[in-house]
Amino acid sequence: MDRAPGMSIRLKLTLSYAGFLMLAGVLLLAAVWVFLLEYVPDDWDRRLLYENPNRQLLLRNFAPAAAVVLAFLLLFGLLGGWFLAGRMLAPLTRITDATRMAANGSLAHRIRLPGRKDEFRELADAFDTMLARLEAHVAEQRRFAANASHELRTPLAISKALLDVARTDPDQDTGELIDRLHAVNTRAIDLTEALLLVSRAEQRSFARERVDLSLLAEEATETLLPVAEKNGVTIETRGDVTPTTGSPTLLLQLTTNLVHNAIIHNLPGEGTVWVSTGIRADTVTLTVENTGEKVAPQLAATLTEPFQRGTERAHTDHAGIGLGLAIVKTITHAHEGTLTLTPRPTGGLRVTVELPTAPDVSGSP
Repeated sequence: MDRAPGMSIRLKLTLSYAGFLMLAGVLLLAAVWVFLLEYVPDDWDRRLLYENPNRQLLLRNFAPAAAVVLAFLLLFGLLGGWFLAGRMLAPLTRITDATRMAANGSLAHRIRLPGRKDEFRELADAFDTMLARLEAHVAEQRRFAANASHELRTPLAISKALLDVARTDPDQDTGELIDRLHAVNTRAIDLTEALLLVSRAEQRSFARERVDLSLLAEEATETLLPVAEKNGVTIETRGDVTPTTGSPTLLLQLTTNLVHNAIIHNLPGEGTVWVSTGIRADTVTLTVENTGEKVAPQLAATLTEPFQRGTERAHTDHAGIGLGLAIVKTITHAHEGTLTLTPRPTGGLRVTVELPTAPDVSGSP
């Protein structure tokens, strides 16, 4: 935004300091003059002008001295105000420089303003925190975009290779080709829909309404029950009514992703998944646990990154597209919640989603 040039804050503060100092000097001199006049006679006798104290003599000697004092106060106020304003505004200059660097794309710079806590240092610390979060967010978005481009390029490259083979080999089995193209195309569609879902959740472009997480947990487990039976996994659900506010579609997607991941990454033929909901003072929780191989804490901290699955990136035809927990994390943050991944001592993972409790609209005290 273009603005017309104006006086700097330092100059305004300098003039303010000098003005207040001049005003204080004038008031002080006026007070001295008024109180002196009460005790000085008004004797207009030129013969005794320089012999007896009177107002005319006092005025003749006091006025020049008062003018000198006021001139000194003006000069002192301007110089001192300019110096003090510069000292006080020095932190603001550093903050402004950091802001300009951030506007030019440099997010690694930090102000790190030394000294005791005051308004400027609170502003600098808040700005440093914002820069750190923004830098991490931009890095995550760049990493996500690079991974998404790579993942989308893979099915397209496979499709192109299949079509090239079919064009050069007229005896190629058309049915097999169509089946493989269908599988590759389905994976590409699933990946695109997942990316759109992440984008929608990040923008928080959804209507909020009252939702019961326990009902969503039941719906998700019933939907995924055939998958669990196919993998020999038992699902156990329990919990209380857990009201929260948000998008039912997104929260159902969150619950489905958690239960699906718990089924897929489990012990083959003898695994168990526990789905539970609970309510606390100000939050509700959804917890999904599963049996499985032991997960290192360092690995658990990376599982919410996009296209991350287990110890490897999702480049195979294994179930999922590597965005399950990334979608869960995005939906959780969009609903002002927290996501916690904790390795179980006996193997497997415990995933807890904590969301704000829905306000009580029943009217009960």
